[in-house]
Amino acid sequence: MRPKTIQIYLPGGDARGIRVAEITTRIVRLIEVPRSLLQDFLDMPESNQVALYFLFGEAEDGTEQKVYIGQTGDLRSRLINHNKEKDFWQRALVLISLTNSLTQTHTLFLEWHSLQIASKAARYVNQNGTRGSKPHTPAPLEADCLEIFETGQVLLATLGYPVFDAVVKPDASSHADEMLYCKAPGSDGIGLYTPEGFVVLKDSVGRKESVPSFVGTAAEQYRINLLQSGVMREDGEKVIFEKDHLFKSPSMAAMVLIGRPANGWTEWKTKEGNTLDALIRQPHNET
Repeated sequence: MRPKTIQIYLPGGDARGIRVAEITTRIVRLIEVPRSLLQDFLDMPESNQVALYFLFGEAEDGTEQKVYIGQTGDLRSRLINHNKEKDFWQRALVLISLTNSLTQTHTLFLEWHSLQIASKAARYVNQNGTRGSKPHTPAPLEADCLEIFETGQVLLATLGYPVFDAVVKPDASSHADEMLYCKAPGSDGIGLYTPEGFVVLKDSVGRKESVPSFVGTAAEQYRINLLQSGVMREDGEKVIFEKDHLFKSPSMAAMVLIGRPANGWTEWKTKEGNTLDALIRQPHNET
């Protein structure tokens, strides 16, 4: 990856309002639109362009993030229609050309390619119901689209929507020295501490039964929600992670895995037995 300069403009002066992001040397722009400010965006000239767009939403308990990916030559009408018919989304992100040079041939390919990469990343639940089929795209135009996609990927992640980025790199061997383990009666978890939080890796095994002091807590409810959403599944007396899952804290990751109150900073350890606390927090305390 190369260093990049990203400019974020706030038309209304509000950091949680409409945000316009661009890499200063490239010709595409990403506009983030809160649903409550949709009419403000529709009044902007940018709403009259051919566009690739994303609708993002989140479950109330935060266990499930959702995305709808679309393209259109009539952005205003499409967003008005989605505002009437789709309940799940809170924010729309719109990718347009600074030179107004995107065509629907571009956006048809970008929509298809985005659906493929988002599905592989498996970070958001696809609300399209399909991954589509690849449209015929001449090779020079496809090359342009892939460059546009790369820019959009960076801008989306910068604004807080890493829809194309897996929670961990696909090559697990590259993380061998960073693996952390949580072992307890009935539990055998493997995870990674990342800049975004703590990731429990697919196939980690947890204890199905919760101890009495854990029952009725917010952490137990979070655990139930993960089972209901398919992130984990029951297998006899165990629960098994069906996919890599990102937690906001090591402690929540540990509690969901082992079914009891826990301090994740001491439960997660390297293969040599060093705690996550010793690895991450104690060196800073000494400094």
